Amino acid sequence: MNGQFSFIIITFNEEVHLPRLLESIKQLDAPLFILDSGSTDNTLAIAEQAGAKILHNNFINHPAQWDFALKNFPVETPWVICLDADQVVTPELSARLAKFSDADNRDLDGIYFNRKNFFKGRWIRHGGYSPFYLLKMIRFGKGYSDLNENMDHRLIVPGKTAIWKDGYILEENLKENKISFWIEKHNRYSDLVAQEEVERMLEMRSQTVKPHFWGSPDERTAWLKQFWWKLPRYVRPMLYFIYRLFFQLGILDGRIGVIFHFLQAFWFRLIIDVKIDEILKQDQPQLKKTGKSIGPLRFVITFLVLFAAFYYFNIFIFGITAPGNHYSAFIADHLNYIRWLRLALLRGSVAVLSWFGFTAITNEYELLVAGKGVIVLVYSCLGLGLISFFSAFVLAYPAKLKSKLIFIICGILGIEALNILRFVLLSLFWGKNQNRIVDHHTIFNLIMYVLIAVTLYFWVKHNDALTNGDEAN
Repeated sequence: MNGQFSFIIITFNEEVHLPRLLESIKQLDAPLFILDSGSTDNTLAIAEQAGAKILHNNFINHPAQWDFALKNFPVETPWVICLDADQVVTPELSARLAKFSDADNRDLDGIYFNRKNFFKGRWIRHGGYSPFYLLKMIRFGKGYSDLNENMDHRLIVPGKTAIWKDGYILEENLKENKISFWIEKHNRYSDLVAQEEVERMLEMRSQTVKPHFWGSPDERTAWLKQFWWKLPRYVRPMLYFIYRLFFQLGILDGRIGVIFHFLQAFWFRLIIDVKIDEILKQDQPQLKKTGKSIGPLRFVITFLVLFAAFYYFNIFIFGITAPGNHYSAFIADHLNYIRWLRLALLRGSVAVLSWFGFTAITNEYELLVAGKGVIVLVYSCLGLGLISFFSAFVLAYPAKLKSKLIFIICGILGIEALNILRFVLLSLFWGKNQNRIVDHHTIFNLIMYVLIAVTLYFWVKHNDALTNGDEAN
């Protein structure tokens, strides 16, 4: 019998998964403990046949279940490996575990395993899902379950950890091949997450793991959660879905992958936001006692209205200042801010190029650099969509008008300064005849939306701090 580690597995009606997991760890010959929450299929019979020690505990949530398991099983090995029933240990990871010795890892309290997640038979390789590290192996007696989480089950150790990048645990819930099961399960999970987030608003919960972007995988997750909680509800599911799909290349996961990212990043998060508002509406007296003022729906509506107004007004002005059936000579000659912006960008680009010793000339639409070629500034080059998004967000957010106006002016100047840098680089290095998988407009917009999101985060955080300080005074 393996004296280095034991396995703990939590189950509920896992007859389709448990044999697969047990077969993957059979050769490790380690003590086996299974905590069940009332299975009505053959799960317990399978566990007994494998020689597992079985306990029962009514299910509240995953963190509570793991807490019960770690406190009630008679584990005698120095380490435990905590697995879900729908996970499988790969041969590569099994081989590494077979060589594991506590004597060689005295300085460690925990080990992260690399996980591959599958949905409807497809490995989700992108969208932030690979690599994905989970703290699954902990020193028994030191590691514990984070009860400050309501749904995300997370093990915590006080000491040093290591990350095993080679070898995987494969996670595939075969019951989720039926989409109604996935929706029903995540509908239950959304209740837990919504309740948890409201309790965090009321300062009834705190984070156990120290938030640190450059720390361990769990510390980074804690930092990202803090960022997430500060984002406006109803907007954040959309932003997260776009981020997963394009910035983290989730679109490369194919049709099944895109469905997964939509369900997990958008649908699930949107349902959570709706349920948060339902809870808040029921608990208004308690919220007033805490001094919390929460109005995400008003912000979202204001933001969407302003964004649509700015965006389509720009298109309207562009349409009536371009030769055609709806052309307005007066506006084209006296109020054509789109033309003024284009000229400013072109002349700014010429100035920058001249500072670096290049010879450049321009007319109303084109930038020519001697020996390099020509770039043409069309409407989509001007950054008006970015400016519309940025300005709408700032104006919709509850802050002092003076702060908003200063921030908008600085933001627009920053956006267009980076736009000029783009034109300079394009004129010098972007080959017109080269085949490109992604055009430069897409690349620029992706980068800019990330920068805008980061900038807005710090601006919102700064204004919240000022608001809280004013209230305290």
